[in-house]
Amino acid sequence: SDSPGRKPTVSDEEILAVFEKAEDPVLMADEVAESLPIGRRAVYNRLRSLESEGFLRSKKTGARSTVWWYPGHTSTEK
Repeated sequence: SDSPGRKPTVSDEEILAVFEKAEDPVLMADEVAESLPIGRRAVYNRLRSLESEGFLRSKKTGARSTVWWYPGHTSTEK
């Protein structure tokens, strides 16, 4: 059983699944965080880690905005 205050853990597969299931293949960290039981900051750190491992790509879209996508695993055509 989980002790109180223990942060939930989310696997890389669960994070990547958010991209696979998303209507829009390009997501912001906030949008990914909405689907997961971890905070936005933790999600952002995990996205950066997945990008450094070659799973995700990202692009800065403004001073404080970054979008992320999962190349080859998102359905862009309906």
